[in-house]
Amino acid sequence: MKKRTLGKSTVQISPILMGTWQAGKKMWVGIEDDDSIKTIRAAYEAGITTIDTAEIYGEGHSEQIVAKALSDVRDNVEYATKVFANHLKYQQVIEACERSLTNLKTDYIDLYQIHWPSGAFNNEIVPIAETMSALNHLKEQWKIRAIGVSNFSRDQIAEAAQYGQIDSLQPPYSLFWRQVEKDAMPYCIENNISILAYSPLAQGLLTGKFLPGHKFDPADNRAKNKLFQGENFEHAQQALNELSPIAEDHNCSLAQLALAWLIAQPQTNAIVGARYPEQAIANAQAVEIKLSAEEIAKIGRIGSIVTDHLDDQSVMWNW
Repeated sequence: MKKRTLGKSTVQISPILMGTWQAGKKMWVGIEDDDSIKTIRAAYEAGITTIDTAEIYGEGHSEQIVAKALSDVRDNVEYATKVFANHLKYQQVIEACERSLTNLKTDYIDLYQIHWPSGAFNNEIVPIAETMSALNHLKEQWKIRAIGVSNFSRDQIAEAAQYGQIDSLQPPYSLFWRQVEKDAMPYCIENNISILAYSPLAQGLLTGKFLPGHKFDPADNRAKNKLFQGENFEHAQQALNELSPIAEDHNCSLAQLALAWLIAQPQTNAIVGARYPEQAIANAQAVEIKLSAEEIAKIGRIGSIVTDHLDDQSVMWNW
């Protein structure tokens, strides 16, 4: 899998990244550690070298699972993790990074990201200058190689960039969730900031496997995902029906088509979760699908069947 440069940094990433929220188990149902380890390893062996995790995913459990899967090939992979909104004071950032280094069994993190803006989830508001000061210090110590932000608006990225180099934005972005195109994406393109799209399959909706009437376990975070509710879900089914012939033309799945469309967007890479090895391998194969400009435009128009009916709220869940 041909790698891409992360922002203005020297870090090289795979255009498909392995997402490991589910490996933390919390807010997911039916996840087993052995499956997670095998799946992360399968992703690596299929060419996905960049692994995204976070301290909040199972309170470090996801990071530990990543280490179990990949410690023996650490020099061949890129670790991206995140500090949560309750740890944004200077010393808290330093300590959170040390915990992540320990969990990941490494002495450096390729990409360290602010998971949510200050004040999110009713956490204390910390000036971005203070948080960035800590991140810059970690970078000077070679404990982190690049700084990124997640769930930030255009204005929030621009403010953070006043205090240090921001190499990536991690927003929710998929064919069915495209607010970033109106807000932060133009800024990212102009300033050479890589976009690492999370939920690129709209939490599985773009696989076409969830049929009308599907009910999630209340403990599953997708039970509160707006796209799985009411008219949004109905619009999604209509769009999936229109996408199916294009997927058939490319002899690929709906999921692979959605990923191919996404990584064809400017500056954009896709963070994809998987429960089982065969899913991770299929995700990696999406890089082989070559879409024409006409097909990219047509797929985008089909996606608007869903996105035209959404409000401008950037959070995908009714939390």
